[in-house]
Amino acid sequence: PSFAIAPCWPIGYRSPMPHADVNGQRIYFEDTGGDGPPVILAHGFLMDQEMFVHQVAALRDEYRVITWDERGFGQTEYDGEPFTYWDSANDCLALLDHLEIERAVVGGMSQGGFLSLRVALTAPDRVRALILLDTQAGVEDPEVVPGYEAMRDTWLAAGPVDELVEAIAGLIISDPEVNPVWIAKWKQQPNDFIQQPFATLVSRDDVTDRLGEITCPALVVHGTEDVSISMDKAETLAAGLPGSGPVVKVGGAHAANLTNPDPVNAAIREFLAGLPD
Repeated sequence: PSFAIAPCWPIGYRSPMPHADVNGQRIYFEDTGGDGPPVILAHGFLMDQEMFVHQVAALRDEYRVITWDERGFGQTEYDGEPFTYWDSANDCLALLDHLEIERAVVGGMSQGGFLSLRVALTAPDRVRALILLDTQAGVEDPEVVPGYEAMRDTWLAAGPVDELVEAIAGLIISDPEVNPVWIAKWKQQPNDFIQQPFATLVSRDDVTDRLGEITCPALVVHGTEDVSISMDKAETLAAGLPGSGPVVKVGGAHAANLTNPDPVNAAIREFLAGLPD
């Protein structure tokens, strides 16, 4: 009889993963495949593509869902150079090129929304629609930046110590069952990994005045307990996008799609089902 023998990889070996070599980066992505309309989703700051696990599960039977790790996060191999969200938008477009996808629904949460807006401004013909989760078009409020900088400085000096990561998890996730999963990820990172992504976050430009240029259909969803981006910023975003209806308000904090997936998924499914071909 013959027996299947599981491969025994050498210590340190990494099995092949789906990466796209684009723009000087090795972008990690996951792709459900299939013939359905493509939907590509970009994660928030300090998160990675796994934050869309519930959206992938809800959509994959009808849509081709692509999730990916942005520069500085997850399993993407990033060159460490300064970058902007316009660069990240170009990474998204290059990933679509790599996958031979001409046009997609483009979406993201928080930072992922920042770059999704810039995808729509850079290449409007490539964007069938936008899904914008707990995000905004503007910049950080000046009064909160010093507090964020203090968090960054602590991370750089002492690493992801308990008090710090618990405070950050409270800002982003605010769910006692989900927080530990992401805290464990953060504790595996080198102290300096946060430096350039943080600089990108706090130095981004304001695209509020350009929202009128984005004419595709848009869905804006926002957690009612989001303290990282206030509801009024979501309302400004929705009001500025000609193709958006009112903000869909759901329970949950900043990462509402992760902690309160059912109403978020319902809103996304209804939005996608109503899109013109």
